[in-house]
Amino acid sequence: MTTPVLSVRDLVVEIPTRRGVLRPVDRVSFDIAAGEILGVVGESGAGKSMTGNAVIGLLDPPARIARGEVLLSGQPIQNIGREALRRLRGKRMGMIFQDPLTSLNPLLTVGEQLTETILEHMPVGNAEARRRAIAALEEVGIPAAAARIDSYPHEFSGGMRQRVVIALALCAEPDLVIADEPTTALDVSVQAQIVALLKRLCRERGVAVMLVTHDMGVIAEAADRVAVMYAGRLAEIGPVREVLTAARHPYTAGLMASTPLAGHGRRRLRQIPGAMPRLGALPPGCAFHPRCDRAEARCRQDPTPRVEDCGGRAACWFPLAAPADRQEAGA
Repeated sequence: MTTPVLSVRDLVVEIPTRRGVLRPVDRVSFDIAAGEILGVVGESGAGKSMTGNAVIGLLDPPARIARGEVLLSGQPIQNIGREALRRLRGKRMGMIFQDPLTSLNPLLTVGEQLTETILEHMPVGNAEARRRAIAALEEVGIPAAAARIDSYPHEFSGGMRQRVVIALALCAEPDLVIADEPTTALDVSVQAQIVALLKRLCRERGVAVMLVTHDMGVIAEAADRVAVMYAGRLAEIGPVREVLTAARHPYTAGLMASTPLAGHGRRRLRQIPGAMPRLGALPPGCAFHPRCDRAEARCRQDPTPRVEDCGGRAACWFPLAAPADRQEAGA
């Protein structure tokens, strides 16, 4: 089998505090292949962005990777040192942040920021770096790129700034891109354009993308597979169509029931009762059991299982039945 571009194995991120050690990411494992978009979804505080930051080495102290492995094309990178990791970022790993205005330096032109990145990571001169910067802007759909390259970030609209950030993440031709809520601050029509752009670049360049979002619509439109996170743990992972139409974990089913879907008329949305627990006050047993109407004694006592312990799809002791099982039960 082809080695995945990104492999995460039993990743644990810890934050020491005066009241104990918090684990915003706890035993998370997944792979992303070349040309694949893995959507990572969940409520605020689920650990989505923290997982992405851990992968690319942008954890803010005192947060640290306590256990597990992060492998880039089969090579571990979690302990390679700050300078070596800095060289990997930009060259082999790119990052698209949520807010494009704060992601760009307001004192430098767009062209200066792009050429700086290209010169840092690629063996080219100034003229070639500028040519590649213009080509990168054209590739992400910036009109009149040769003229706009000397503009400052504030001279672009929100959607155009996000395109610039995508160009910045891709200009050194990385193998992996972490996209952290790249459409949150944009209106719906621009969101669709950015999603289409990411899909096209992923398909044409073979880039592996980890797409972090809370928007199930973006996941349905953009992702090949989806990983659902809850309280720092992986609740469910699988092909996007299977997970969204036939969820096995009760939390995933709750997310879908609370999401408006096209073609379902004016159906009544159902909310998940309660709220996600604080990291410092996780309940015993499965973290989701206080909100789950399927919880049994084992859920309240035994630790949350890993996806690998439950058949590789949903981390649940009593998962929802697969569609074929449901049909047999109804026969």
